[in-house]
Amino acid sequence: MKHVFLCGNPALDLACTLRARRTERVETLDAPGRLDAWYVESAVADTLTPCGEADLAQAVAVREAIYALVTARLAGGPYDEKALALLNEAAGRPPAAPRLTPEGRWVEATPCQALSTVARHAIELLSGPDVPLMKECANPECTKIFIDRSRGGRREWCGMESCGNKVKAAAYRARRKARPAAAR
Repeated sequence: MKHVFLCGNPALDLACTLRARRTERVETLDAPGRLDAWYVESAVADTLTPCGEADLAQAVAVREAIYALVTARLAGGPYDEKALALLNEAAGRPPAAPRLTPEGRWVEATPCQALSTVARHAIELLSGPDVPLMKECANPECTKIFIDRSRGGRREWCGMESCGNKVKAAAYRARRKARPAAAR
């Protein structure tokens, strides 16, 4: 499975692997192999010791903690203590260590190291200069959070292909429908 990376940070991309949280929740990490693929496709690791069910459960728990912390930060509310503790615990483990090879950068990791790397990205994001750039997609059905690095900071959608086009097409159809028949 090819995962989508629109958010601008691996921690946000992991948080968005559970899609449409407000409506028909779509879980993309439904098997250990999918988590393996996510770590490789996200460039957290180039090769990975295969994940097991326990690794998947831990990654999903950290994902939910990241989402809770990010949404609390966006809302200006306090952090959930359990989510904070879980994120800090994951980040406290040894991360994946990159190596320089003749071919370039290479990262071999265990699932625990890969998750620690993502948790550290979350901490850097939530305590760094990108906090004011975080936004939730303007599509009411989408719950993706992204970093808006657009010129002028006016990005509204997680992606035009996934959400922007859908919302704009729906608005166009609504405007056409609302016009009197004679005006068409």
